Amino acid sequence: MPDVYLAPGVWVSEDALSFRASRSGGPGGQHVNKVASKIELRVPIHALVGINDAARTRLENLAGHRLLADGTLILIAQTSRYQLANREAALAKLAALVAQSLHPPTPRRPTRPTKASGERRLASKKRESAKKRQRGGSFDE
Repeated sequence: MPDVYLAPGVWVSEDALSFRASRSGGPGGQHVNKVASKIELRVPIHALVGINDAARTRLENLAGHRLLADGTLILIAQTSRYQLANREAALAKLAALVAQSLHPPTPRRPTRPTKASGERRLASKKRESAKKRQRGGSFDE
């Protein structure tokens, strides 16, 4: 069987992909009740070739609830009335998820507040303090 290319250097054998069609939900009248156009794509994450361990971990995190305990990723596509279009949409979702996992997140660079913002904060604190000091007398004296 031919391979399905998902991203540069990443592919999966078509044998590893499992498609299942069922009736789609939502409005559509008579048509939606008789046509199985919704597609459920199941692919084991370990079947992805060309993806490193770090990207695989990011993919597992991105998948979230769509990832089963056995490592199977489930993607559902039901935007179209046509089964073939939903099949392509499910593969596009898989490709987008894989492409997103290949790019490591940029690390956060810690920043410090500017001198001017620090001075503004302190001036504001002094104003608020003076305002509260001017309010009513104390009951202790």
